[in-house]
Parts: sequence; structure tokens; C-alpha cells
Amino acid sequence: MIPVFEPIIGDEEIALVTEALRRGEISGSFGKFIPEFEGKFAEYIGVRHAIAVTSGTTALHLAVRAAGIGTGDEVLVSASTNIATGLAAYHNGAVPVAVDSESETWNLDLGVLESLITSRSKAIIPVHLFGHPVDMDALMIIAQKYGLTVIEDCAESHGATVRGRTTGSFGDMNCFSFYANKIITTGEGGMICTNSDTYAEKLRLLRNLAFTKPRFWHQEAGFNFRMTGYQAAMGIAQLARIEELIALKRDVASRYSEQLSGVPGLQLPSELPWARNVYWMYGIVIGEEFGVPRDAVMQKLQECGIETRSFFCPMNIQPCFKDIKGRREISCPTAERLWRDGLYLPSSYNLTDEQISYICSCLRDISAAG
Repeated sequence: MIPVFEPIIGDEEIALVTEALRRGEISGSFGKFIPEFEGKFAEYIGVRHAIAVTSGTTALHLAVRAAGIGTGDEVLVSASTNIATGLAAYHNGAVPVAVDSESETWNLDLGVLESLITSRSKAIIPVHLFGHPVDMDALMIIAQKYGLTVIEDCAESHGATVRGRTTGSFGDMNCFSFYANKIITTGEGGMICTNSDTYAEKLRLLRNLAFTKPRFWHQEAGFNFRMTGYQAAMGIAQLARIEELIALKRDVASRYSEQLSGVPGLQLPSELPWARNVYWMYGIVIGEEFGVPRDAVMQKLQECGIETRSFFCPMNIQPCFKDIKGRREISCPTAERLWRDGLYLPSSYNLTDEQISYICSCLRDISAAG
């Protein structure tokens, strides 16, 4: 079976994790590796602060909480995204409002964004889907016009750029995931980046149970969202090779695109002139001209020994959000089409030419057989 993804874990990661364990850095309360990882990651993104947490999901949760968003407030979110983005609003008592996707990059459609903003709208969480960035310059103009807090969801976009500027450096707070299948990984783990001293202080307080002085007197209800020292050590080693990993991702995408270009009914991922797409996963959308529906394509690829995943179920039709008080019924036809017709192919860094050729050959054969 060719898996959807396998991380690269080398001797450098093993050595630093071993050092962290030997130093006793098994919690997130002390040691050198967490502040070192935070400092190096902030420098890479181009922000003043980076706050390490337990996951990309808790990073989003904490950012929404730090922004003071709560019961009855609305948070605009990309319709096509992992459920974690919507949960950041939901678990803070807010209402996630789905913004439909646009058809080229599959990111949220800035053309419909303003029509969804109401007096209850307090924030927006754009997701840089599959590694292609949202046009953050344009989004920030809209957000500033309406006074919206911007929280970038960069879980899939480590190192992606908008006109040369890195994702995670635009919003008020910006969240990364280091889950096992991300561009760089700490196994589990996440990071919140910000240029705000106020937000940084709040985030550090809340991630650590809101301990103050005296230690067990809590003015706020915080969370235990601390990353461990040995995870941070692994993150340092991964970060040191991030440009190498991005180059490998882009090479995989280039080889796929070269072989799949021109196949009727296949929409391939794009890269707009102002963007650097890091191709977290190589997604395709199956059109009618392909001749075989998406689910059947996935089944036939499985029979060929090729693992795939569907695109995300849109936020507007997620069952767990149906009964939220104050929820609006919003149509997201493009996101729903992507959910129905989209899939992503194996996207490991080390895919060989033979493996990619085999995958592309299987796709062409499936289409030809109808």
C-alpha cells in the first residue's frame, strides 16, 4: 500500500529528543528546548512571539479565547476545512459561520465574505487549504474595514507565502499544527504566532492553567495546553530542514502535475502568481468528464494499493453544528462540490518516480475504463 503520507524522522530528531529526555525535559514547565523552538519558529515566520501548545486544535481554541470571543459571537471560517477550525468557535460558545470556497485554490471566497458579516461577527479564521495561501492582503483590508480579529489557520501551510510574506505573519494570532502529517512535525503539537505583546502574554497565561501569584490563586480559568520539552526538541530539528521538506513537497507536486496534466475531468491544484504553494497534500477534483465518480475512484485506487483521503466536509453541513443557538443557514455550493468530488493522493516526501508514475497510470486507466 502506498500511504497518503509518511513523515521523515532522521538522526538529528532522534539525537535532540534523546538529549531532551536525558535533561529531564519531559513536561512543558521548564527547560531550554521550548523557548528555543518558540524563538526559532517566530524568526522563521517573521513575528515577535511564538507560543508552543499541545496541538493545532488547541492553538485555535486558545486564540479565540484570548481574543475575548464568546457566547453569541460569530466567527467566520473557511467552509472547506478540518473540523478543528469550527470547533475553535464552538468550544468558546461562539457560532461558526461558513464562508464558501472559490473554485481555483479551494480557499475561502473573498468575493462572498462581506455579504456574511453582521454586527455579531467578531473574527475570521481563514484556512490556507492544502498549502495554497489565502490572499491575506485582500482579506486584511476587509477585516480592518469591519473590525474583525484575524486568526490564520496555518496548519497546512508552513512556509507558504503571499507576495513573499509568510503565512502566519498577517493575522492578529496565527495557528500552526505539528501533527504527524504536517510539513514539520512534533508528533502532536502546535504554535500560535503573534506580533502583539498583549496577546502573547494572555496566551502564555492561559496555556498554563492561568497560574499567577500566589501560584494557586487563579483569576482566570486557564487550560493545560503545554507542549513538552522533547516535542520542542524534535520541532527544532524539523524546523532546521523545513525548506528542504518544502522543496520535496513541491517536487512531488510538480511530478504529479506533469503526468496528470491534460487528463479529462481532473482539476489539479493551482499556484497563483503571487503565492508559494507548499502542497501539504496533492489534491484533485474529479469532474464529470473523468467518467467515474469520486467514491468509485477512491475504491479503485484502494484496490490498486493506493491510499487516498477525501476533501473535508464543509462547516455548513457538519452535523455537530446543526443545533447551535443562533446558527445561520448558509449555502456553500462550491465547498459541498469539493466534499463530493475532491480527494488527495499520496503526498509523502520520498515518493519515487516509479510510485508517482504508477499512481498516475492507475488514474488514467480508471478514467479510460469508465
